[in-house]
Amino acid sequence: MDFRIEATAGDTNARAGMITTDHGQIPTPIFMPVGTVGSVKAVHMRELREDIDAKIILGNTYHLYLRPGLDILRQAGGLHRFNGWDRPILTDSGGFQVFSLSGNRKLKEEGAYFRSHIDGSKHLFTPEGVVDIERVIGADIMMALDECPPGTSDYDYAKKSLGLTQRWLERGWKRYKETEGLYGYSQAYFPIVQGCVYPDLRREAAKHVADLGADGNAIGGLAVGEPTEKMYEMIEVVNDVLPADKPRYLMGVGTPANILEAIDRGVDMMDCVMPTRNGRNGMLFTANGIMNMRNKKWADDFSPLDESGTAWVDNVYSKAYVRHLFISQEILAMQIASVHNLAFYLQLVKEARRHIVEGDFKTWKTMMVERVTRRL
Repeated sequence: MDFRIEATAGDTNARAGMITTDHGQIPTPIFMPVGTVGSVKAVHMRELREDIDAKIILGNTYHLYLRPGLDILRQAGGLHRFNGWDRPILTDSGGFQVFSLSGNRKLKEEGAYFRSHIDGSKHLFTPEGVVDIERVIGADIMMALDECPPGTSDYDYAKKSLGLTQRWLERGWKRYKETEGLYGYSQAYFPIVQGCVYPDLRREAAKHVADLGADGNAIGGLAVGEPTEKMYEMIEVVNDVLPADKPRYLMGVGTPANILEAIDRGVDMMDCVMPTRNGRNGMLFTANGIMNMRNKKWADDFSPLDESGTAWVDNVYSKAYVRHLFISQEILAMQIASVHNLAFYLQLVKEARRHIVEGDFKTWKTMMVERVTRRL
């Protein structure tokens, strides 16, 4: 994997770059649609390529390991061949999903024990085992196994958790270096910076991660219950330490405003289920603000979903029609909303990149944050 910076915004830490993988190039900053089980919910691959123009999507190690399982993925020749996506894929390590299981998992030095949410069967994720799983899945970018502590964790727990994450990282990194991809192309491995909301722990974690010299680095454990301003502070703390010549991936964030603020602070890659999950529940993001499509006010509004013209290329559906679909509980409503929201997110980071290159990112970002946080 290769990364080069093509432009910087002088009055912020924002930068425009290009990641090159064996499955294609990824212009940064970039938003990555989440394809948990090998599919982005309610969105066809054709729409991801042609309408949304997604450059990279995510797969979820925990879910893919459980179903369809490694045997099927190995027989298929990896996730790219299994789901027909010929552009880059990133897989998380499953650490966040195991963390989310709460009562159904135990964290020990050897790894994370957990019960499947599908059938209750017992499993163990070790740092080495997760590398092996991600090799079988075949993602272009693989994530290290970590523990994701709650944003409200006290200092002692956060410090203990970070120690475990760092020891797991050493083991996972060793396994990564002594193995190779299974399908004839290279795979990168990103460590994850943890440390909760404590600057000294975040700096320690970022230094430990930076010293490995990996192809890229991730910032985890944010947007998990801590105040938004604390999240922004931690991004700044971490990015002061992480190498500037490697891509920085902020995991699981967030709203359009979160994304713009993260880019301002030097983040290159982001993902979140919000555009699809919220879309399926009737929330649409636009360049003019946020709409709840179930509201009565849209019942006779025949204007396009996003009048700014920056949304989905097939912006032919009116607000009234999409509201009708939601009220009627039509599956098409969820599909339209998911595609619309992803298209908006991808357009937002594309515009951010353009303004970084043109040198007016700060002015544009300030204006856009105010617009995208409005409730319409």
